[in-house]
Amino acid sequence: MTRPLNDLTAGDPERLTERMAGGEDEVQAVTRARGGDTEAFRFLVERHSRGVFRLAFRMTGNEHDAEDVVQETFLKAYRNLAAFEERAQFGSWVHRIAANCAYDLLRARVRRDERLEHAESPEDDRTLAVAADDPSPERLVAGREVRGRLRAALARMSALERSAFTLRHVEGMSIAEISRALDLDTSAAKQSVFRAVRKLRQALGEQAQWGITT
Repeated sequence: MTRPLNDLTAGDPERLTERMAGGEDEVQAVTRARGGDTEAFRFLVERHSRGVFRLAFRMTGNEHDAEDVVQETFLKAYRNLAAFEERAQFGSWVHRIAANCAYDLLRARVRRDERLEHAESPEDDRTLAVAADDPSPERLVAGREVRGRLRAALARMSALERSAFTLRHVEGMSIAEISRALDLDTSAAKQSVFRAVRKLRQALGEQAQWGITT
């Protein structure tokens, strides 16, 4: 039976802080966690949970789904510690798990409702934020229009396209990293990013001056 996530993460914050301040090595923490040390695993969760949440939020677009992805990510990581290669970076490994979990959630969301519309307003969609240096009324109106077009473009993307685009242009992953995260071959990952960028450019029209490439 899988242990509840809170059993694996709810440690003593002071002890975690002391351990980090004392130079706890992440490789050592992984080794100890693989040996059944749940406190060592809590240390790893404490170190990487915020980054995993940010990635999950950018891919799913809402906090509730992102929290579900975080839970599923660390449960999978805990169950698969034996398969983790210690010479690799734990952070990169757990982020690839998170990307895959978020992608699975997006696909499930599409299956539940092919015509799902985001309930959030354009201003609340933080997957792709447009900065405004001069908050004039004209600039704000233009910003809302662009965000609306971005939302429309994201809505037209498949779960795979949105995932690949987010990993490439928000998380900065390479095509090879995206391939591993989403369990795709390199060509499929590259094509997914290409199709997502094309839809984004079509949505932005003349305002597509982002310099976004595949």
